[in-house]
Amino acid sequence: MRALWNLAHIQPETRVVLEGDTIPAMFWNGVTQRGDRVWMRQKELGIWRSWSWKQTGDAVREVAGGLLALGFAPHDTASILSNTVIEWVLADLAVLSCGGVANGIYPTDAATQVHYLCEDSRTSILFVEDDEQLDKALEVRDRLPMLRKIVVFDMEGLRDLDEADVISLDELRRLGREYNAAHPDEVMQRVQQVQPADLAILVYTSGTTGKPKGAMHSHQGLVYTVRGYNTLIARSEADECMCFLPLCHIAERLGGEYFSLYTGANLNFVENPETVPENVREISPTVFTAVPRVWEKFYSGVMIALKEASGVQQAAYAWAIGVGTRIADHVMAGRPVSASLKAQYALANWMALSNVRKMIGIDRARFLVTGAAPISPELVKWYLALGVPMLEVWGMTETCGAATGIPATRIKPGSIGPAAAYNEVKVDPATGEILVRGPNVFMGYLNQPEKTAETIDADGWLHTGDVGTVDEEGFFRITDRMKDIIITAGGKNVTPSEFENELKFSPYITDAVVIGDKRAYLTVIVMIDQENVEKYAQDNDVPFSNYASLTRAPEVQALIQSEIDRVNRKFARVEQVKKFFLLDTQLSAEDEELTPTMKLKRKLVQQKYAPQIEAMYT
Repeated sequence: MRALWNLAHIQPETRVVLEGDTIPAMFWNGVTQRGDRVWMRQKELGIWRSWSWKQTGDAVREVAGGLLALGFAPHDTASILSNTVIEWVLADLAVLSCGGVANGIYPTDAATQVHYLCEDSRTSILFVEDDEQLDKALEVRDRLPMLRKIVVFDMEGLRDLDEADVISLDELRRLGREYNAAHPDEVMQRVQQVQPADLAILVYTSGTTGKPKGAMHSHQGLVYTVRGYNTLIARSEADECMCFLPLCHIAERLGGEYFSLYTGANLNFVENPETVPENVREISPTVFTAVPRVWEKFYSGVMIALKEASGVQQAAYAWAIGVGTRIADHVMAGRPVSASLKAQYALANWMALSNVRKMIGIDRARFLVTGAAPISPELVKWYLALGVPMLEVWGMTETCGAATGIPATRIKPGSIGPAAAYNEVKVDPATGEILVRGPNVFMGYLNQPEKTAETIDADGWLHTGDVGTVDEEGFFRITDRMKDIIITAGGKNVTPSEFENELKFSPYITDAVVIGDKRAYLTVIVMIDQENVEKYAQDNDVPFSNYASLTRAPEVQALIQSEIDRVNRKFARVEQVKKFFLLDTQLSAEDEELTPTMKLKRKLVQQKYAPQIEAMYT
């Protein structure tokens, strides 16, 4: 464990660590240079299987050869409908090596959404994970005349399938071996023909305010950005990373797959989304990137475990985290840490903090990265007090991921950091909107030039829709989305995300949406943390028969009210929440109310639960 008061070891890397001006050129250079070094690992049936760079290259060459055998032409589009697995990466790199365009589809999307995304992107080859995803594809196949072939990663349960347009990934690789034997140079010729300015990937943005928009990113934009990432938060071949967020999301595609491709950091794939807590303890990553919901869940787990601990253990933790917090305060203020405080920290680490880090799985972590949604400043400070710096980054699909980032040597909870060196960021003085300009900004929206023109102005500035401020040190702070700012009936401007983030710091609350536009007072819709609230009910003999009855129990209502009261005390009276209601349906990523990263969709929730909202104002 490195000293928390000395973060100089987390340095940016400005040199180019892997040559190549396109993603496939970089990948094949990596295969040549790194050979038998391990790049990826995935747990299958309880056993971790390693993939070296050479093994990955052999598999990608076979998949690419199979695509060529099927007539896949340069600039054709292939879509990938799958959870985050190694086969996703193989398909992606094979498509790009053929000069094609790779598009990801969330595995939680319904068949109708699969149809729209394949039609809009003109998909000719569709990779699907298993029988569940294949069913969606077959349901809409007849309405996709450009779709020539469906390739299935996992054929379990499909051995007797007799569909002329459906083949397994193993069969595609067999076709590839035959094709490559007859045309030994064609795959690499395709790689060499790919131009930096060519369209490489599509990343579809949320469709909560209309149909999803396909953000187009070129090879040169992707290469420029992953090199830039290393000047922001550097990784190396010695790092162990986790790959578990959706690969069709810009965060995992750039910050996971392509960043690890560039730096050579090991990429470890979890078994499934439900095993993340178990897998992170097995992997013990040195660099860990996740969305706030994951960090909130880990914190909640520790808080719940503490309630079951003995009085001595609770006292030891309280003293230790107090010492860690004082150290964190010194680090954030840039003040030196005394020898006495360092000695206390060594004892605090031995007594409790080290065990908490091991319980989460971050005992080897050099730093943590959070992004994709706002996070409570108190949560950032808590992880720092544990002994691991948490660095917040901010960006969006259209900026190719991170556009700003907190430097390890100047942690400011509540801030998203200064502009990354590879792009410009400013606040529009007239509207307060955050604007971004640079080579990392996307090419535009596929088939939607009018939406592109609305988003990128004549001077090349991307209008992000986020409202924020910048301080004298150049550190930016997001206050809210422009469309989410609440103006109460009394004319008070309220940024709901600040209250929501404080509320989500509770172990009993997963998400919250504050309501109050043109209203006399604020209310909030709350989604409880099922596991923790159920445990609270069991520990306190609260009767319930199902999820809905749990949310209606008076004791649970009182529990959430106490959490709201706690947060209310931090805000001015006009910004306090007067009433709330609990969602009585257990939601998952398949439900329309949630984004794939498990955030409540504000507008949809307000529309769907309009009667309950009105009831809080009558």
